Amino acid sequence: MQEYTGYDRDLVSVQESRRLAVEAREAQRAFFHTSQEQVDRICAAMADAAYRNSERLGQMAHEETGYGVPAHKTLKNQLGSKGVWDSIKDTPTVGVLRRDEEKKIVEIGWPVGVVACLVPSTNPTSTVMYKVLIAVKARNAAIIAPHPSARKCCLETVRIMAEAGKKAGMPKGLVSCIENLSLEGTQELMRHYAVSLILATGGTPMVRAAHSVGKPAIGVGPGNVPVYIDRSADVPKAASDIVNSKAFDCSVICATEQSVVADAPIAEQLRAEMKKNGAYWLDPEQQQAVARCLFDPSGAINPRSVGKTPQALAELAGITVPSWARVLVAELKGVGKEYPLSREKLTTVLGFYVEKDWHAGCERCIELLKFGGDGHSLVIHARDEEVILAFGIEKPAFRIMVNTWGSMGAVGSTTGLMPSMTLAPGGIGGSIVSDNISVQHLLNIKRLAYETGAPPAEARSLAQGVTAQASGAQDAVLAPASRSKGPGYSADDIAQIVREVLKELKA
Repeated sequence: MQEYTGYDRDLVSVQESRRLAVEAREAQRAFFHTSQEQVDRICAAMADAAYRNSERLGQMAHEETGYGVPAHKTLKNQLGSKGVWDSIKDTPTVGVLRRDEEKKIVEIGWPVGVVACLVPSTNPTSTVMYKVLIAVKARNAAIIAPHPSARKCCLETVRIMAEAGKKAGMPKGLVSCIENLSLEGTQELMRHYAVSLILATGGTPMVRAAHSVGKPAIGVGPGNVPVYIDRSADVPKAASDIVNSKAFDCSVICATEQSVVADAPIAEQLRAEMKKNGAYWLDPEQQQAVARCLFDPSGAINPRSVGKTPQALAELAGITVPSWARVLVAELKGVGKEYPLSREKLTTVLGFYVEKDWHAGCERCIELLKFGGDGHSLVIHARDEEVILAFGIEKPAFRIMVNTWGSMGAVGSTTGLMPSMTLAPGGIGGSIVSDNISVQHLLNIKRLAYETGAPPAEARSLAQGVTAQASGAQDAVLAPASRSKGPGYSADDIAQIVREVLKELKA
């Protein structure tokens, strides 16, 4: 592919976005007539091709972005392909979906149209797989707009899936990817008349841009995820889960634990167990160095720190940590700008708090969520069902994982949640929904609604009365003009008749 620089790249990117959007619309219109069996055959072929290439694409994503762990990216690719397909393959999306004989309603599937799919650098290949599958399953077209730092691995993922889909009968252009990336090109794609919906996964500025173009958009939000460990918890398991989850792909999944909130009676045991699993506690000076490494003075995250091992972070921060360290832990006394490590940290650093009981722990979790994680996710380790339910009812988070990993639990790997790489935070987090986004969010449903009862008698009589009055008024006004003989009505007579009729109608 020819490379472009400067102004030319912007023009080429804009033109490419326009071309892909028009081609996708034409392909989607042809695909509209595809049967459920054909749709499923195409999706199954794409899911299988993606799954078979999971390891290679995971390695590509790691090498291109510099984020995370290749083996962990392989697991995410397997979830984004086979895991997602298994979760939606039996969902009907074509023709009659359901019949409610009692209510006499027939539901019929209808595609949204062309979906612009914005993809982040943190989970690029797995997100491409997942978005293509949920879009095409609902007979939509999907255009991938990758983050520039994940361009090559996204292009290759789309190439593999589109090739498999076309061999199974998918129209050319139904699944595509922008090659000549630029901000202007992505903006043009989102604004283009042929695009029906934007599915945005990524950083806050990108999601806000998606919501600002005047089209339907489904976006995510930041995930400053607290994990509360109650005195009733299985502490050794909780410690293992927390460290393993935080270390998984170096914490680039937005639902990964960000701060530990420990119930005071088990805090010391939890520290000891976390250390056994590879947690290294930072001293105050190291904390400050790591905070400067992770964030600039405004609080914006340093991209160089994202998805890094503790050893790589230590090198960036100019400190030394043991080779056995899997995560870094900072003891914190508060939440907010004065405590930078209380923010969302897309890397292997955890905050740590101790609270006197679950009530205080509850308040600390709410404070953390409000400081950059409203509506997203929370983790609780406990065996006291009363405490678990209280957290479920009271916390402003729409995914509350119980006794499991935050990272893999939220995306549906270790829980019964819908497998998804787009975790919506609801209205309080800036999204239209609070679900793990899947095929049902890209599927419109129309309904045949048969009469189940006659209109109320009062409504019928009122309607008939209004009709009769209107008919009488018309006769009264037109009568003079239709007479063949006799005196006509004056203008004042006609005006009076009209006033009386209008008065009766208002009454």
